Amino acid sequence: MRRLPETNRFPVKFFIDNIWLILIALVSGGALLWPSLTRGKNTLTTLQATQLMNKGKVTVVDVRSADEFKAGHLRQSKNIPLDQLGARVGELDKSAAVLVVCAAGARAARGASELRRAGFDNVYVLGGGFTEWQSQGLPTAKA
Repeated sequence: MRRLPETNRFPVKFFIDNIWLILIALVSGGALLWPSLTRGKNTLTTLQATQLMNKGKVTVVDVRSADEFKAGHLRQSKNIPLDQLGARVGELDKSAAVLVVCAAGARAARGASELRRAGFDNVYVLGGGFTEWQSQGLPTAKA
């Protein structure tokens, strides 16, 4: 049987000798990319949300509970708790863009899905929710 010269075996030997290091690098890279790969196309950063709000013709809907809303919320936002959103969807203008906000983004994503099923076309979610908004030092109000 013919043996490969030492120079041709180096890449294979390097890979085998360092398999754990290579796997750790791949997993780490995947973990770093995961948030940007899974964020929906209609999820906005605080900067994008601020720009959308400054353009006007956007309704900000806070789907947190009334108590959470009273403790602090985005200015000019309307509180419609997630469990009431289906019944109160008629209070919203379908021609305006809707920015859905919750504490961290999970409830807002469910609320946005519900609004899309109800026929709203321009529905966005604030990525990181009210927590992210506050951490950026952006203006808030209390009820």
